[in-house]
Amino acid sequence: MLRKYSNSRSHSDNLKLGSLSAFSAGMINIGSLLLFFSFSSNITGHYAVLASEIAKGNIYQTVVVLSWILLFFMGSFISNLAVIHLNHKNSYIAHSIPLILEIVCLITVSIYGDHFYRETLAETEILLAIMLFAMGLQNGLTASISNFSIKTTHLTGTTTDLGILFSMFTKKEFRNNKTLKQRAKLLLSITVFYLIGAVLAGFTYRYLEFKMFYLVSSVLVVIIVYDLYKLRLKIYLHKRKLFKLKLPVVELKENIILKKEERVA
Repeated sequence: MLRKYSNSRSHSDNLKLGSLSAFSAGMINIGSLLLFFSFSSNITGHYAVLASEIAKGNIYQTVVVLSWILLFFMGSFISNLAVIHLNHKNSYIAHSIPLILEIVCLITVSIYGDHFYRETLAETEILLAIMLFAMGLQNGLTASISNFSIKTTHLTGTTTDLGILFSMFTKKEFRNNKTLKQRAKLLLSITVFYLIGAVLAGFTYRYLEFKMFYLVSSVLVVIIVYDLYKLRLKIYLHKRKLFKLKLPVVELKENIILKKEERVA
């Protein structure tokens, strides 16, 4: 999911990354809505609020909402910065860094929410700012490494693209197009997993509250560890294959030596 970049990625790579990251984004967004009464994964609504606060002349709220938008922007900026500057050295590490930073953000919010949160306005604004930064990191990473095929923190573009694709499928020539079918499958997976994550957050909120972000972090850990596990498994299988190939060579050498000894005798 994280080792390959841009056009070298397979449909399967995008499908797995898109589904799991959409699931985590759905949980985070509904978690933020229930805990802070505001969305953290989609930024469109915050632009509308910003415009409204500017029109009202409310300077404090204008600065707060503007800082949320800028933090989402910074998350995306840092993700792509890590990808384009470190990708040539080690793509897996470059692609893992934004997710590790996102996990740090989520755990920070979980710990603070569980032990120190007093539900003041300032606390809520700061915690929501951290969540928006985390979502910027995730959306920036998935969009960057998938050549903009995957955006998982909001579904506006996904729903639009699905509407366009399904209208194209009314013609037979497009229904048989493999690329379009894979695109539709990817977008549907993102939508379904986002919804599953959101519903799960809605059901578990009363029991987990801030602890739900630990659960989201564990999903992100699976994304990071999955490639590492596959890489180690491939190395192990490769070594095992080499080991098996060496056996006949050794036996062949032993036979040659024995035959030489027999001829000498």
